[in-house]
Amino acid sequence: MNVTAYRRGRTVRTIAASIVAAAALSVTAACGGGGDGGSDNAGKANSSATAPSSSTDEQGAGKAEAGKENQAGKGNQGGKEGAAGVKDAKSQVQKSGGGSESEPVGDCDINKTAITVQNVKSPVNHMLLKATNKAGVDCKLVGYPGLKFGADAQAATPVNEDSKPQAVVMLAPGESAYAGITTSAADGSGDEGGKVDSLEVFIDGSEDPKPVELPGGSVYVDSAAQVTYWQTDAQTALTW
Repeated sequence: MNVTAYRRGRTVRTIAASIVAAAALSVTAACGGGGDGGSDNAGKANSSATAPSSSTDEQGAGKAEAGKENQAGKGNQGGKEGAAGVKDAKSQVQKSGGGSESEPVGDCDINKTAITVQNVKSPVNHMLLKATNKAGVDCKLVGYPGLKFGADAQAATPVNEDSKPQAVVMLAPGESAYAGITTSAADGSGDEGGKVDSLEVFIDGSEDPKPVELPGGSVYVDSAAQVTYWQTDAQTALTW
């Protein structure tokens, strides 16, 4: 009876120990498997996280590159259109008779230039000469007008050198240039004075003069007479 109980107790303890050992092995297997599985899952997670990021970067770089190419294309197109516009503008100027770099402006033709002279109130003893371009193209008036007062004049009226402009006067069709004429000394100090009833005007580039009618038919002229260079406006021409 005691031997039997003892054997039963030993058997129970043996079974309990086996159960405990089996449980311990299960826990160890579970922990070991969880560690390996966690590592694989983490690697997969990291790989998954990295892949979208790399794809996004590649897509962004591709879009940026495409944007640069698009902007460069627009820039080149704009440059071509601008160059074409300049070329068209030059073509229109040449067609409209605006002249070109290869066609310099010539001297005004005296036969296509209207020339008049008039008295002025101020300064005293002054007249104003006006030349208007009647040609259909631009022309230039170089220097100053040559004046011959009276049929017996031995020399042209001298020029006032102080009146020389900085540039040659250019006239478009219909535009005018001016020259001031001092006919005599205001204080009466001039010599060889007398009335004349004719005036001939020369312009640079023309061999023959043009007769110009004097206001009132005659004018008093003495040795103080002089003429200015061609000016672009009447006020400047009468400054001297």
